[in-house]
Amino acid sequence: MLDKYLEFLEYLMGSLNNYFNSQAPYIKCKLGCSKCCSNGDYPFSEIEVELLKLGFNKLDDDKKKTILTKIGKIKKDKAKSTKTPFTYPCPFLIDDVCSVYEYRGIICRTFGLIYLKEGEKMKIPFCAYEGLNYSNILDKEKDMLMADKMQELGIEVEPKAYNIHYDFLTSEKVAHAFGFEYGKKGSLIDILSEDETFKS
Repeated sequence: MLDKYLEFLEYLMGSLNNYFNSQAPYIKCKLGCSKCCSNGDYPFSEIEVELLKLGFNKLDDDKKKTILTKIGKIKKDKAKSTKTPFTYPCPFLIDDVCSVYEYRGIICRTFGLIYLKEGEKMKIPFCAYEGLNYSNILDKEKDMLMADKMQELGIEVEPKAYNIHYDFLTSEKVAHAFGFEYGKKGSLIDILSEDETFKS
């Protein structure tokens, strides 16, 4: 099953790499930029956690201990919280770097591009409002990407929205086409809480 999921990821990453390359004038992502990993609820599925475990198991004992401690703290914080959705820093983020980058989830791979969500207008990544992706053509007051800013900067590539919403990419239709199942889905911390690997 995991082999089929890896085949899907290879296909997906081919598309995503093309999308990010085509949007290069707007993309500010780089090593150490971790705003997208610092406060979220991170939708994940069981098969994504199976891949995550492969990366976790390759880490040294100190990093494993750090991650397990973070998971324990997040679980306690969630139990006391009344916030909906409950958001938290990703427990795999260590010193502003993803410790399991090659094994990361779909939401981590797609973040940073403009995406389409069924029945809604295109969604700009929140990091645009913090001076990162697409911020060079964003008018915050109008909450719009501005063509005149493109022209001022001499950018010829138009900003484009892609059909990469998590709900679509993790749909039964997509999984069936590649011959695997996602299994249960939920917030990363909830999926981790049910897996023996991440119980400290």
